Amino acid sequence: MTRRIVVIGGGESAEHEVSLATATAVAKALLSTGFDVDELTIGRDGTWRHGVEALGSSAASSLAGALAVIERADAVFPAVHGPSGEDGRLAALCALAHTPVVGSGLRAGAVGMDKWATKLVAEAVGIRTARGRLVAADEIDTVEFETEAVVKPVSEGSSFGVALARDAAELREALRVAAGFDDRILIEEVVRGREVDVAVLLEADGRRWAAPPLEIHSDGLFDTRTKYDGSARFSVPADLGDADLAAVTEAALRMFDALGCAGVARVDFFLTAEGPVLNEVNTMPGMTAESQVPRMFAAAGVSYEQLVERLVDAAAVPALGGPNPAG
Repeated sequence: MTRRIVVIGGGESAEHEVSLATATAVAKALLSTGFDVDELTIGRDGTWRHGVEALGSSAASSLAGALAVIERADAVFPAVHGPSGEDGRLAALCALAHTPVVGSGLRAGAVGMDKWATKLVAEAVGIRTARGRLVAADEIDTVEFETEAVVKPVSEGSSFGVALARDAAELREALRVAAGFDDRILIEEVVRGREVDVAVLLEADGRRWAAPPLEIHSDGLFDTRTKYDGSARFSVPADLGDADLAAVTEAALRMFDALGCAGVARVDFFLTAEGPVLNEVNTMPGMTAESQVPRMFAAAGVSYEQLVERLVDAAAVPALGGPNPAG
């Protein structure tokens, strides 16, 4: 019997366009492998559409129409990055509707989206992170420059609002920009190392495994512009020795488990002479065929269509606040 999958794209965050690209690619892959697909889009103003049909004139009224579409689904694929999507809110909505959802549940999404909380979890399970401090947006005028640092909004994706500050003037500007994305800002020491990402997949049978790592090659900070202007290069698999490969893979799996992730997650590290330093965790990473995660699984012999199908197969009804177990 053909399964009906609802793919949700868009969203209210700065990653709206990136999410639309992911949703389009996922829907195309599902259609090519024999699924029926319904596409829901969340506008920048929070209103929902079903295909080209507006479901209401406001976020609240259109949500009722979206829930009617979700109710008919065998599973939901929430391809919404950033706040109001990747942060667990859509997983919670599906949990309340008792509809299986692809990916992590509310708790893993919420903690993974919060870079400060993620650091605390990482440190609790013995994974190194950059030294940093938390600053409220209404306190940025009191922050004094101490040393070169990376400034980033606590809960934002695609490196929006991330900047390198090398002096007091750059720090003030970086804090001002970051405050436009979040009312909590993270100031971190600069870590010198190779940028290596690891993708982890939880299969329907409960087995979770890591694809061959990917290394990012870019001049300077791997920021939003560099991510999408084509100037960065990726090596897949990354050219790592046995010890480094084992270290980043083990750390990625440990972080995946500590957060209670499901589906797929991308765990980003700086690989230093002292070992891996966690940068961040993405519980709903970019998922076009050209994105980093599908490239890593392609290196393991898993095609883009197979990866999307496996994610749907592993979808489960998540418990509110708990992990989203496969099966």
